[in-house]
Amino acid sequence: MLRRYLIAGLLVWVPLGVTFFVLKLLLDLMDKLLLILPIAWRPESLLGFSIPGLGFILAFIILLITGAIGANLLGRTALRVSESLLSRIPLVRTIYSSAKQILNSVLSTGGDSFRKVLLIEYPRKGIWTICFQTGTAVKEIQDQLDQQSIMVFVPTTPNPTSGFIMVVAEDETRELDMDIETALKLVMSLGMAKTSKPDPVDSR
Repeated sequence: MLRRYLIAGLLVWVPLGVTFFVLKLLLDLMDKLLLILPIAWRPESLLGFSIPGLGFILAFIILLITGAIGANLLGRTALRVSESLLSRIPLVRTIYSSAKQILNSVLSTGGDSFRKVLLIEYPRKGIWTICFQTGTAVKEIQDQLDQQSIMVFVPTTPNPTSGFIMVVAEDETRELDMDIETALKLVMSLGMAKTSKPDPVDSR
């Protein structure tokens, strides 16, 4: 009986604690944006105390303003000039172009990047691993392998933000009828998350 109560208590508090920790970490990181303001403009100088979460509001405002500027002709021209300058700096060019390409792929409504949840046999035949298709293999890889190949991202557990990429034959993968969010829950929960859809309620 005591063991059951302890487990029930853990099931209540651990998810709440993890959620609070992650949200607090994100808010603390965003609050560091306040450091870009002049000291006289910061809340602790104006009000005498800091306001948690104010950095999130500042980040939101910066994103809106940047998006509004980038959406008009003058803003697009300025962005092209800035990107042209960045593309001339060797290390910065590589990091910036890669980050932009990844973000464009993830946020775009079309394409296959992070739109398909797949199963591949890894690390050996008979053992299947969940992964996400990130694109089609580049021509140099296709020529070397002489087969239709795709790029996949294999996430680690329980942290799906780390992992590694693999090149696999497209006909050796199995596509799952599962959305990205559900697959991530499976990875983060060590495979214990419930993924089955609830049965429809009988209205009769």
